[in-house]
Amino acid sequence: MAENVLVTRGLTKRYGGKTVVDSVDLTLPKGEIYGLVGRNGAGKTTIIRMAAAQTVPSAGEIELFGETTPKGLQAARSRTGAMVEIPSFYPYLTARENLEYYRRQRGIAGAHVVEDALEQVNLTDTGKKKFKTFSLGMKQRLGLALALMDRPDLLLLDEPINGLDPEGIVEFRNLLLELNRQYQTTILISSHILSELQSLATCYGFIDKGRLLEQLSAAELAEKCRDCLELKVDDAPRAAALLERELGFRDFEVLPGGAIRLYQGLEAPEKITAALMGRGIALYGLEHRGANLEDYFLNLIGGVRHG
Repeated sequence: MAENVLVTRGLTKRYGGKTVVDSVDLTLPKGEIYGLVGRNGAGKTTIIRMAAAQTVPSAGEIELFGETTPKGLQAARSRTGAMVEIPSFYPYLTARENLEYYRRQRGIAGAHVVEDALEQVNLTDTGKKKFKTFSLGMKQRLGLALALMDRPDLLLLDEPINGLDPEGIVEFRNLLLELNRQYQTTILISSHILSELQSLATCYGFIDKGRLLEQLSAAELAEKCRDCLELKVDDAPRAAALLERELGFRDFEVLPGGAIRLYQGLEAPEKITAALMGRGIALYGLEHRGANLEDYFLNLIGGVRHG
């Protein structure tokens, strides 16, 4: 059975009368890259802040590396690196000087950890270049280097590729994949760029309005995002009933806006068309397609799943 690095039970955060994280039960197994998927304001950042001890939960429990007590959690967090936003680096210091300042401030032993961290994020050649002249991608990588100085077993990353250009996104993605594969670093990452999460994550958690709706592996997501026929009709409830009762199809989902995604009968679309038209259901479109992460998430928060 896989060891769990991070587990939350009933994790809740309230600000005044507003609940921004609502009884979240999250499980992150060792060695996984967990993609936290949700719209802006869904609660992703707050979950990561609570896991990193930057925000105190209103209720619930956090288990980190098997520890749940205050003393145990404090020790466990020494094995955790977090990047919730770009840290406040000194603009007139170099990358090395900034990291050396934080190394001493945090009491991290061994000056070599600065060079090791810079090497991991490909910033060893910055020389005397000041932080204020860094590109956004370089600033993000230096933030990651700071999170890596303690050689963490768990990385908590909130929107780390936000604002990066396509080249910077690819570079950052490859860096995280290397950390995961070479050092077995477990990663919890949130991003609104869902296509990028799909090329990175090995498991997912879908959150909406503070609630964790579903957790599943990348393999399970691939199965749910398999090829389908997408039907656009004038009466989705009647069409769904017809598919189930007359054609014997049960593996389909009804989407917002009068669309149906059908995972059976892909080889005989003409049979489906004839059945719908024979019952007076207008068919405005029929497309053979495969769903992606964004499609799945939007359906999860607004559609209805059958089968």
